[in-house]
Amino acid sequence: MKPLPLTVRLAAGLAVTAVEQARKLPGQLAGLPVTVVSEALQLSMRLQQRVTELAIKGDDVLSVLRPVEQEPEWATFDEDEGVAAPATTADTDLDTDADDPWAVEEQALAAEPPAVLPNYDELSLAQLRARLRTLTAEDLEELLAHERTHAARPEFTGMLTRRIANLHNQ
Repeated sequence: MKPLPLTVRLAAGLAVTAVEQARKLPGQLAGLPVTVVSEALQLSMRLQQRVTELAIKGDDVLSVLRPVEQEPEWATFDEDEGVAAPATTADTDLDTDADDPWAVEEQALAAEPPAVLPNYDELSLAQLRARLRTLTAEDLEELLAHERTHAARPEFTGMLTRRIANLHNQ
């Protein structure tokens, strides 16, 4: 017996598959909405991941053009709000010696670590912020004077100055 042509065999196979799928359809209809929603959510998640990956790549490229801020201008803390910085004695001392770079250098070398926080120079900004509420105004003045004669990091001096102002206003 000669086999039937390929197109006839394919049509018969498709017809049998269609009948089988039609018999399974009532059982699959109950799960169909869940399947559709699940696939839509998966597609949404893949799209979000791709957008995030592209944004990260863009940030990496653009970071070369624009330096990162140590403390962004939008970052505010409870102790930063509406307080003017008081003038301290360290301000005037630093101004008189600012013309002589050797005097500033000698002050930095002669000063010992502050007794309040002996490991102050190793602290990050966040670590110092966590310890601020436990310090008195005098302790903070000592840290501020130390900071100004050593590293003079603007974010550190600003935070210490604001905290001292808050303590004086309380």
